[in-house]
Amino acid sequence: MTKEAIHPLSKTVIIVGAGFYGSVLAERFANDLNWRVLLIEKRNHIGGNCWSCPDPDTGIDVHVYGPHIFHTHRERVWKYINRFTAFNNYRHTVWATRKGKVYPLPFGLAAINLLLGKRLSPAEAQAWVQAEVDKEAITDPQNLEEKALSLIGRTLYEAFVKEYTEKHWGRLATELPAYIITRLPVRYNYNLGYYNDPWEGIPVDGYGRLFERMLKHPNIEIQLNTDFCDIRSSLPAHDLLIYSGPIDQYFDYKHGRLGWRSVRFEREVLDMNDFQGTSVMNECDGSVPHTRTHEFKHFTPERSFDRTVIFRETSFEPKPGDDVYYPVRAEADMAIRAKYQEEAAREHTKVVFGGRLGAYAYFDMDDSIGTALDKYDELKRKLTSSADA
Repeated sequence: MTKEAIHPLSKTVIIVGAGFYGSVLAERFANDLNWRVLLIEKRNHIGGNCWSCPDPDTGIDVHVYGPHIFHTHRERVWKYINRFTAFNNYRHTVWATRKGKVYPLPFGLAAINLLLGKRLSPAEAQAWVQAEVDKEAITDPQNLEEKALSLIGRTLYEAFVKEYTEKHWGRLATELPAYIITRLPVRYNYNLGYYNDPWEGIPVDGYGRLFERMLKHPNIEIQLNTDFCDIRSSLPAHDLLIYSGPIDQYFDYKHGRLGWRSVRFEREVLDMNDFQGTSVMNECDGSVPHTRTHEFKHFTPERSFDRTVIFRETSFEPKPGDDVYYPVRAEADMAIRAKYQEEAAREHTKVVFGGRLGAYAYFDMDDSIGTALDKYDELKRKLTSSADA
């Protein structure tokens, strides 16, 4: 959109970052409050890490920054996002390779029985896991390894978690915070669905089209290939700034850099109908350098393709300037984060911090949308009450 398309309005909000958090707020301010919105994005596209687009060689919609499966239990979020896209009926499953064998995740009867070579009943499997946990006798887990052992015991931990996790995070499991492992569900049935949410799917036209529809408004101006840090001293006049970039970068790293993990993807186009039979395959062996293999055609089983494209995902320690994906949130990181949050609190009347980078938190897509909608409601109440005063 060009500056000429922008109507002169009385209020302007500048939003940094065109991922879900920034895009939802941009849409709400433009459509609901009729504010002018200047959306600044350092990449050459909108959508943040959720961006997807057709692969140039196969036509398969590729999730450029790794797979994004939309799922939520929040009815408000589901209704909101369906204004901009329809979803297919994809239901996510994850499989894992370990020492030449393939197992379904999350932990459940299938994985347990395949690993043990037995046919345990739900009650027997639960009793076996509890016996494994009791052997460890951990009552106050202090790190990821101890947390995992307190949840699933050593056999499952060493088979599916330890090497994969240390490869992904680039740290020993004993050096990682316990919260990370709580994201993995444990079930005592043969339900292979990864998520338990009532709503799940992939946008039928891809995430790229979703974001284009969300941000199609004459009040919204988008500046791509623009780093906020390069222009922050020359921003146009505005009434509010919403920042969803890295919070430590906003404050010039005055309290230190927060710890992140990043990933890179090796793309390969193959002249075959199907490479691995599923969308995501975890590589649990530490001897395999990459953590996951993604085959994107499986996200859209309603479409047919003669060829396939795969991404091999490898985790690495980002250098300054690299894109970041996963907050480490170790004890030292959280101490630094607390200092930046104190700084942010003092800026609250003119700057709003949010999103995964701004909050230094791991957000699923529905988390980003939900927190953006909640923040918009809060801001609208404040803005309308001050206008009425």
